[in-house]
Amino acid sequence: MAKETMTRAVVNELDAQADERIYAASQWQLMWWRLRKHRLAMVAGVVLILFYLMAIGAEFLAISDPLESSSKRGLMPPQRLYFFDGWKFRPHVYAIQGKRDPRTFKRVYEVDPTQKIPVRFFARGFAYKFLGLFPTDRHLLGIAGARAEDTIFLLGTDLQGRDLWSRLMFATRISMTIGLVSVAISLFLGVLLGGISGFYGGWVDTLIQRLIEILRSLPTIPLWMGLAAAVPKDWSVIKMYFAITIIISLIGWTELARVVRGRFLSLREEDFVTAAELAGASRMRIIFRHMVPSFMSHIIAATTLALPAIIIAETSLSFLGLGLRPPAISWGVLLQAAQQVQAVALTPWLLMPAIPVIIAVLAFNFLGDGLRDAADPYG
Repeated sequence: MAKETMTRAVVNELDAQADERIYAASQWQLMWWRLRKHRLAMVAGVVLILFYLMAIGAEFLAISDPLESSSKRGLMPPQRLYFFDGWKFRPHVYAIQGKRDPRTFKRVYEVDPTQKIPVRFFARGFAYKFLGLFPTDRHLLGIAGARAEDTIFLLGTDLQGRDLWSRLMFATRISMTIGLVSVAISLFLGVLLGGISGFYGGWVDTLIQRLIEILRSLPTIPLWMGLAAAVPKDWSVIKMYFAITIIISLIGWTELARVVRGRFLSLREEDFVTAAELAGASRMRIIFRHMVPSFMSHIIAATTLALPAIIIAETSLSFLGLGLRPPAISWGVLLQAAQQVQAVALTPWLLMPAIPVIIAVLAFNFLGDGLRDAADPYG
């Protein structure tokens, strides 16, 4: 009996400590505790972290120069990487010999099992600057004493003989960062215009809402196509990158602006807003220092759900030839090589860039759902 009473007392004490911890926690801590229970969202978050690590270290993960081409290795199939030679850990690939088919005159490739090419980790390759600051030539995979550009093709090559693995690493950087930049611009426009619309009301609210309705009534794809087609074709990769970023973000802010407006309409009559006005705070200070932080978690969740739409938009425009154009490298640019139906049957490895698109979009959606549930105080 005494043992049961002691156990019950310990449990009650632990429950009291837990309740005290919850009452003293901030909104961000509560959101993080709820997010940790959403396992699918946590896995999606890890996947997205890996994607952005790939984007940061694209040069290190690339095996060869993504722009180096050769007609002798065009449309080479993926090359298998073997980690063991018998019972010993000796990463290697088999040499691939290319020759012309006398009947079709097409170049065909055959694996030569008599030639084992050893693969080295942290091998030397093409020179680059890590993070744009530190010059180096080290890569994750390479060949000791030989050029990796002529020997290793883990995902095969495209029509120009460029290594698809290396190009996919650089494409990940462009496609993942263009989503972040576009969302940042859309977030700024959405919070600013939506906040002004909900806080001021009157003719300002009417004007901004009519602008939002006009933009949302326009067909998205034809509008993107028209704006992208107006961009000069002789622009550099950097100019085109920022042009496509701005084009996508100019359309994506409208939904967030409506969400922010609705929240502001309910918050502007709250006591803390009235107190800030009586204290002499300017309206912009009230918007950005008092009202926006009160539902920042909801903005983050909405932003996470908007990222996959922007990635899909860039990929679609580039696939149609209206977005980024070579020599820029993105997932959509890589998928241009697989526009023909025969690519599915003859060169299916050219469809490989579609896999990271699907994974990234699903990961953003799962993480966004988890953040939305974690940010919902009534969930």
